[in-house]
Amino acid sequence: MVLLLSWTFTSAQYTRQDSLRGTDNAERQWWDVRSYQLAISVDIDNRTISGTNKIDYCIENAGSDQVMQIDLQEPMQITKIEDAAGNGSAIPYTREGNVYRLKPGTGESKKGSVHSLVIHFSGKPRTAVNPPWDGGWIFTKDAKGRPWVSVACQGLGASVWYPCKDYQGDEPDSGASLSIEVPDTLVAVANGKQSTTATRANGRATYQWRVLNPINNYNIIPYIGKYVSFSETFAGAKGALNCEYWVLDYDLAKAQQQFGRDVKRMLSCFENWFGPYPFYEDNYKLVEAPHLGMEHQSAVAYGNKFMNGYLGMDLSGTGWGKDWDYIIVHESGHEWFGNNLTTRDIADMWIHEGFTTYSEVLFTECVHGLKAANEYVQGLRSGIANAKPVIGPYGVNQEGSSDMYPKGANLIHTVRQLIGDDAKFRDILRGLNKKFYHSVVSSAIVEKYIATQSGLDLSKIFDQYLRNTAVPVFEYRFEGKKLYYRWSATIAGFNMPLKVTIGAAAQWLKPTNDWQEKQIDKTSDSTLVPDPNFYIITRHAREPAKL
Repeated sequence: MVLLLSWTFTSAQYTRQDSLRGTDNAERQWWDVRSYQLAISVDIDNRTISGTNKIDYCIENAGSDQVMQIDLQEPMQITKIEDAAGNGSAIPYTREGNVYRLKPGTGESKKGSVHSLVIHFSGKPRTAVNPPWDGGWIFTKDAKGRPWVSVACQGLGASVWYPCKDYQGDEPDSGASLSIEVPDTLVAVANGKQSTTATRANGRATYQWRVLNPINNYNIIPYIGKYVSFSETFAGAKGALNCEYWVLDYDLAKAQQQFGRDVKRMLSCFENWFGPYPFYEDNYKLVEAPHLGMEHQSAVAYGNKFMNGYLGMDLSGTGWGKDWDYIIVHESGHEWFGNNLTTRDIADMWIHEGFTTYSEVLFTECVHGLKAANEYVQGLRSGIANAKPVIGPYGVNQEGSSDMYPKGANLIHTVRQLIGDDAKFRDILRGLNKKFYHSVVSSAIVEKYIATQSGLDLSKIFDQYLRNTAVPVFEYRFEGKKLYYRWSATIAGFNMPLKVTIGAAAQWLKPTNDWQEKQIDKTSDSTLVPDPNFYIITRHAREPAKL
C-alpha cells in the first residue's frame, strides 16, 4: 500500500466481528484454500455485482461435522451455496454479521482430500470513501466522462465484495481466475494472463484472466475502463519476463514514456537485491487505476499521473525522490515483500511496508549511489510519529502504526550498519525471498532469519523499534580524558553497538543501559558524532556520569 501523508490515531475498541475476521479459528484451520475461480457480472449504472466463486479446498484436519467459516461483508449477500461435486442442491448456512457458517457435507473427508464449493453472491458492494486507504469498489468516470471502475480493499478485505476465507495466512495455493462481464464498450483487466479472447453477446463482453501462483485475497482485482495496452520484454534472472501495461486510451503516449523509463531499471535493481521477480509465470503488469496505487500482484495499480515522486513530491525531502516514479518503484517492491512474502496477520505489516519502503532506498542507491541512498532514508525520518508501536495487536485484523513505512525502513538500514557487510546484507534479502518463496510468515520468523543469517543477537533491537515507541537516546559526556556513554529511553537490556567518530577516528562503542567509560587520547576539542545511518537521538549529558 502507498503511504498516507497524514496520520490519525484512535483508541481502538475491538468487536467479535474483528476477532472472527482476524483469527485463524477452528472454523478456518481444518481447510486450506487451493484456488478461487471467480465469475462476476458488473452493473455499472446500478453499482451492483453478481457472480459465483468456486472454491477448491483441501482438508487439513479430518473430522466429522466440521463447520466452515466463509466471509462476505454486508451489504453483500450469499444467495446459494452448493457442493460442486453434487447435483446442485443447496447447502444450508447461517449468517452472523460478515460471517457465514456451513457444514459442507463433503462425504469423503480424509486428510488431504480436495473438495469444491460454488458460492453464488450478489449485491451493492461498499463504495470506497478514500481509496486506496479507505477502500471498496470505485465507480468513477475518466477525463472523457466514460465509466472507470476498480476495487481497492487492502485491510478492509476481499470479503468486501466476494465470498472467501478472508484471512491473510491462507492464500489459494494454485492461484485464482477472474471472469468479468462488462458492457462491450469497455475493457476488463485483472491479475495474471488473459486466458481466452474476450467473448461478446447482447451488448456485453466477458474477459477472463488467470493467476497461476499463490495470491493474497485482496490482490485479486478487476479494472474496467477504456483500456489500451502495450508491452515490452525484460531480460531477467529467470529469462524473458513479459511486461504488460494497460492504460486509458488517451494516456498511451505518457505511459510509454514514464513506464519505459522506470520499469526495466527498477526490475534490474530489485532482482539484484531481492532475487528473481517472483511471478514470471503470471507476467509483470501495470494497470492505470482510479486511485493512487496498490500492490495488486501481477497487476499493480498505478495512479501517479505519470509524474515523478509521490504525485510530484519527494517524501524524503532530499530531492532524490523526484528522480523516479514513486508508485512504480514502491508498489512493484511489494511483489517481493507483501506478495511473495506475506504476513499471516496484518499486525506484522511492517514486513510488507518497511522492506518495500527500503526498496525505494535501494533503488536510489542503484541509480545514484550509496551517499544518495543514505540521505534518502535519513530524510524519511521526518515522517515518523512514534505515537504507537509499529506492530499492531494480533487476531483482530488491525495494522500497527503507519510508522511501519519510514521507521521500518530505518530499522532495516540500522541493521544493515550492524551487519557491516553489504554482500551479506544482500544475501539476507535474497535469502528471505528464496527461503520463504510464495509463503506466509510472521515478524518473529523474519526477525529470527535475519539474526541467524547475520550471526547477530538482534532481539532487543527489533523489540525496541517494532514494539516500543521511544527512539533510543545515546547519551555521552567527556570528563577529563574519559568518555562516558550509555543508552537511555530504551527497553531493559538494550545493547545495540554504535559506530561513532571521536575526533577524526571512526570506531565502535558498545553502550548499555548503564554508564560505560572509555579512555581517550586528549580532552581539547574532543568531538563525538554518531554515524547518522543509525536511527537514534544523541544527547550530551549535562550531569556527571555515575558508574
